[in-house]
Amino acid sequence: MIRPARLDELDALTDLMHRSKAHWGYDEDFMKAARAVLVLTPRDIESGELRVFDNNGPQGLCKLVVREDRADLDKLFVDPEAMGQGVGRALVSWAIDQARAQGATQMQIEADPDAVPFYERLGARVIGGVPSEAIVGRTLPLMQIDLSGLAPDACGSI
Repeated sequence: MIRPARLDELDALTDLMHRSKAHWGYDEDFMKAARAVLVLTPRDIESGELRVFDNNGPQGLCKLVVREDRADLDKLFVDPEAMGQGVGRALVSWAIDQARAQGATQMQIEADPDAVPFYERLGARVIGGVPSEAIVGRTLPLMQIDLSGLAPDACGSI
């Protein structure tokens, strides 16, 4: 089930983000820098933009920000124990549906390099790069999903 995040789970969701990032084998110096920027705040909850995939506890989260015709999948993290079980796909599918419902025609994602193949399977393509907030000199892939050309429930059929 995908539901709004709650204030009482901020610390647990922040920890989930850290474990998800660490899953990719980054060294401790990298993780220290990443943990400094991967922090959820009450504002993330109050905005209503943060959602949790809950199956007997949080297994993933995403933050969707929609402004006019563009949506940003600002966060997508899956608990390492739930990876490969459809959690990320369900969250992206939810985000696509919500973005479309709010009038967005494209969704952009600042992706971890290790997540590029996942997003490509869901219809995203790399359109450029953006500087990392955590690591000076590191560039992250900027990806985009064309929402107007994507078939309904395209993520569910993959």
